[in-house]
Amino acid sequence: MRRLLPTIVAAYASLAATQTITPRTGWTVTADSFQPGNEARNVLDGNTGSIWHTQYSPTNAALPHAITIDMKKIINVNGLTYLPRQDASLNGNIGQHKIETTPFTTTPARYVRLTAQTEAGGRGPWTSVAEVNILSAAAYTTPAISKGVWGATLDFPIVPAAAAVLQGSGKVLLWSSYRAYDFGGGSGSGTTETASELSLPWPKPLEGYAENLLVYDPATGTVSRRVVTNTQHDMFCPGISLDAGGRIFVTGGNDAPKTSIYDSNANTWIAAPNMKIARGYQSSAILSNGNIFTIGGSWNGGRGNKNGEVWDAVTNTWSLLPGCPVAPMLTADAQGIFRSDNHGWLFGWKSGSVFQAGPSKAMNWYTATGTGAQKPAGLRGNDPDSMNGNAIMYDAVNGKILTVGGAPNYQDNDATSNAHVVTIGSPGTTASVAAAGSMANRRGFHNSVVLPDGKVLVTGGEVRPVPFSDAGAVLTPELFNPATSSFSTVNPEAVPRTYHSWSLLLPDATVISGGGGLCGSCSTNHPNAQIFSPAYLFNADGSKAARPVINSVSATSVAVGTTMTVTTNSAVASWSLVRYASVTHSVNTDQRRVPLRPEATNGNTYTLRIPNDSGVALPGSWMLYAMNAQGVPSVSKTITIRVS
Repeated sequence: MRRLLPTIVAAYASLAATQTITPRTGWTVTADSFQPGNEARNVLDGNTGSIWHTQYSPTNAALPHAITIDMKKIINVNGLTYLPRQDASLNGNIGQHKIETTPFTTTPARYVRLTAQTEAGGRGPWTSVAEVNILSAAAYTTPAISKGVWGATLDFPIVPAAAAVLQGSGKVLLWSSYRAYDFGGGSGSGTTETASELSLPWPKPLEGYAENLLVYDPATGTVSRRVVTNTQHDMFCPGISLDAGGRIFVTGGNDAPKTSIYDSNANTWIAAPNMKIARGYQSSAILSNGNIFTIGGSWNGGRGNKNGEVWDAVTNTWSLLPGCPVAPMLTADAQGIFRSDNHGWLFGWKSGSVFQAGPSKAMNWYTATGTGAQKPAGLRGNDPDSMNGNAIMYDAVNGKILTVGGAPNYQDNDATSNAHVVTIGSPGTTASVAAAGSMANRRGFHNSVVLPDGKVLVTGGEVRPVPFSDAGAVLTPELFNPATSSFSTVNPEAVPRTYHSWSLLLPDATVISGGGGLCGSCSTNHPNAQIFSPAYLFNADGSKAARPVINSVSATSVAVGTTMTVTTNSAVASWSLVRYASVTHSVNTDQRRVPLRPEATNGNTYTLRIPNDSGVALPGSWMLYAMNAQGVPSVSKTITIRVS
């Protein structure tokens, strides 16, 4: 007997306690098209051997195709499952699709429409469905608009473990490994599955000499699939940085010595020289001079002595830095060096320096010029080693870094709810550390994103980090307010975001949060994402707030210390630059926020000055935001800050 194909769940892949399959007694269904003998009513008959199939004889009915289910009464809809046909044919399996009425955070509804926009294999204009079920909750409370709004789940054909926002377009590049749903365990396959602009149909997942990638386009809600083979680099568990040109610079991972660069303008992956030291789970950071520093990474490529090295952006070469030893930044992990040099919290800073804020309780300065140098920067207060925690530079002008959560060991150890504000100044000096108010939840494997207004959104994680587990998953994000040094909770996500999850700020000032899993046939794979709209985008009555608009910018490529003139459609109270970012394994060394104050104002024309130090305003691509007196941000404009 042919095994059942996977059921698509448009909410949470393993049903949550608040989701139940709703009895379909008395329901009816209509469709735009059907082939006699394969009517739409078959999707509700409980028989997996019968199907709805769109007309194919005497002529093919054209896509898109839709079925609309009438449940005869209002229920609290929070999901939909779709079972593809179970015979020997794949014809009509749904590819790109949309589901109307419900955003799959619970919504009272009577009707649900499933629209197939493409056929999954690109074989023809058909659609077929064996069964459809609607998931529901017994009770429903409208989420408070003051706590933000989560949108629909966005379904992907891979489990993305890494992500980066592409400069200018705002599209999100996502990738898994050489398999779409499994990482293979350091196989070094030389390939990567990616997803670029979310547009289907999904091809069959490829395995072998490829990397699975996608690109999601928030503007159109579409995803496109790509398998990268030309760099022969399986980019799972890498270090990631955005270089001075906004390109995505990926090092090591499953193919531990490799370096690959993605140029979004040319839509091209480029093989760069191998690192001097093979690495996996390392971190990297762009420097004030545009070079890229990396350190650590004993998960792959041998264990121990993963000292620092630097990539020269001018000569395209790697050089060892014997003066940058990894030993001072090791944690005391129970699994030893395999874990203790992983996921460094690195920040490029002034004069070619790098500040390491964690996860070790000991902080350090590294100098990534010449032969390198290292100097202690003090302890992070009373915080223990905090592996799989986060660090976010929310105010680069004043050297302010928020650190949150993590656990003393990589796994099987309770995380903390600790938060600290670390303030750095001149390279080589002891950092100042102040305890912030604790989070409401302990977290490891979480992610943190700085918003245009300087607040920090902390998403996902679990109270006791265990890879490939959702036990103890924290669904409720928290928002850090620097003005009060405290956290408040926001509305919960629909899907656990734990190991291999990620989150990123988008140019429209929303946050995308996704991924988790990548463990083959496990129950914790989450090939999806959601977009969070913070409360600053809404009026108190729930309507969308009027947003300021940046009409023009005098220069989109600027040097540090120079000015630019910006015009808007309305009065602006504050400005900020937030750097485009990348993330994997809860590590995001690219993001930072630079608050800007106008030097001159003439009506709705403002003169803004870029900080005069490339260690504060790192070279690369930034998002410029304008905020009005109510704190509502504009959609950003892309600004490139040149290497000084």
